[in-house]
Amino acid sequence: MRHFFDAGGRLIDSSPMYGSSQGVIGDGLQKLSAQRRVFSADKVWTSSAGAAQIEASRQFWRLPRFDLLQVHNLVAWQEQLPLLQAMKAAGQLRYVGITTSEGRRHREIEQIMRGHRIDFVQLSYNLLDREAEERLLPLARERGIAVLVNRPFRQGALLRQLQRHRLPAWASEIDCVNWAQFALKFIVSHPAVTCAIPATGDVAHVRENMGAALGRMPDEAFRRRMVAHTLEL
Repeated sequence: MRHFFDAGGRLIDSSPMYGSSQGVIGDGLQKLSAQRRVFSADKVWTSSAGAAQIEASRQFWRLPRFDLLQVHNLVAWQEQLPLLQAMKAAGQLRYVGITTSEGRRHREIEQIMRGHRIDFVQLSYNLLDREAEERLLPLARERGIAVLVNRPFRQGALLRQLQRHRLPAWASEIDCVNWAQFALKFIVSHPAVTCAIPATGDVAHVRENMGAALGRMPDEAFRRRMVAHTLEL
């Protein structure tokens, strides 16, 4: 977390389903005195007592309030989304969102994006999983909805595939020095994407990932070249 913040990182995303991560984050934020530096993103993931779960999460994080709360994988979203919107109206929350992953329930996600007032949507998007380009990413731009991208490396499977090959020399044209930056720059350069959230527990990987925020970014033609090259490997 120290290296992440020192490199300019801000957004940390967690969930009640991520084991001990919430307590670890809260401990780290306190030790680093970073409560005002973090953009805190968590989730509600229950079919019943959403408010109680959110309060437990807040206590784990040791924060006065969250920046962003998301309905995790649309679980009981008809009940939980109004709760989050009421919290926002009361000043207990800055932003409201919904999440999905692995390309699931895109039609329902689209309906919520069209029919409800939300600030963020979280979805899967990477060099190989690009279904979101068809409807969800254009809709997010149209409606001013911020986009968080999960599974940018397919939980490591994409990087393991890419790292069997040499990084192309032309990757230097967008200031990439490793495959992680190549994969992340493809994502964050999309005009609809706000932030990618690659999970890691390795300081070296944090440094690699944060390098994707620096230097030149690919334009649309270059992004197509990146996809074509990946599909050839």
